[in-house]
Amino acid sequence: MSLLTAQLLRGLSGLTRRLPVQRVQIHSKPPREELGTMDVAVGLTSCFLCFLLPSGWVLSHLESYKKRE
Repeated sequence: MSLLTAQLLRGLSGLTRRLPVQRVQIHSKPPREELGTMDVAVGLTSCFLCFLLPSGWVLSHLESYKKRE
């Protein structure tokens, strides 16, 4: 590593030590209303359709994707 690169890295690391670090304060409250069975069913169904269905399609057709045409 050249002397210039070492000095540049040392200068950049000195700048980061002087920057103030902001602490994030996260406060959570209990939900205003409980989730119903229908809400949970809709959420799980949408997750299944969005994530598992496309990946299942690709995995089930993997052999046809491997073939050269």
